[in-house]
Amino acid sequence: MQFLLEHWRDGVEILILWIGIYQLYRTFRATRGASILVGIVMILAIVTSLAFLFQLKVIAWILTRAGLFGVFALVIIFQPELRSALAKLGSSKFFTFTKNQQLEFTGMLADSAIQLSKHRIGALFALERDISLQDHLETGVPLDAEFSPELAQSIFYPKAALHDGGMILAQNRVAAAGCVFPVSQREMSDRTLGLRHRAAIGLTEETDAVCVVVSEETGSISIAENGKLTRNLTDTEFREMLEGIFLPEQKQNDDDAEETLDSKDNRIDSSDRDLVSD
Repeated sequence: MQFLLEHWRDGVEILILWIGIYQLYRTFRATRGASILVGIVMILAIVTSLAFLFQLKVIAWILTRAGLFGVFALVIIFQPELRSALAKLGSSKFFTFTKNQQLEFTGMLADSAIQLSKHRIGALFALERDISLQDHLETGVPLDAEFSPELAQSIFYPKAALHDGGMILAQNRVAAAGCVFPVSQREMSDRTLGLRHRAAIGLTEETDAVCVVVSEETGSISIAENGKLTRNLTDTEFREMLEGIFLPEQKQNDDDAEETLDSKDNRIDSSDRDLVSD
């Protein structure tokens, strides 16, 4: 008991360090810098062990003094990952327009993606949220046009000049088309992912945007958010997922209403059975 009272702070520090290291591992394990970090740690461990084992004082002195420069090097190496983490930490808001506008917009977007899917027309939509996509907007052609399914089909038609790039949607309008998005550098378990899907993952890794991808080969619809891709959505699943992202309260109300209707139907069925039995 006396030992625990004297060393409880050590236990707390070990726990905090363990949680911090584990969270860093979860954040960087699937990134491009993960292999670099492993290589740096291995080299430092081997060199440090040899320096202290054989009492190489000069090398040991250099290693201890180089720690500060190592911190700056790690910041440079993991700049994309750190930027993404800080951007997501600072973002807390969704679209700024009203619920009715959100409902109308998500409905039009769903209709557009489904129509493109039926015609096997590839498409990539990026929906701006709290973090500005201005840097990516400048890589394409500014439009500032009202969004509609017809406009989306015209832009992504295979013979159109802007069909290869992505479309940025901001504040219920088409901000730009033909935009170039950063391709994710993570190692993908699925090697069949094309550039559109990898670009959608890459953009959502660096920003809080949501990307909708329509595959040109299969016509399947996918949604990327926070660096994660949900593929092969049915029309119903796609609409429900959009509502869950941009209209969480509306989705919850719809679910509650469905549960209420189901419970009423069950009560009616049970009452009918009672009448029959009587």
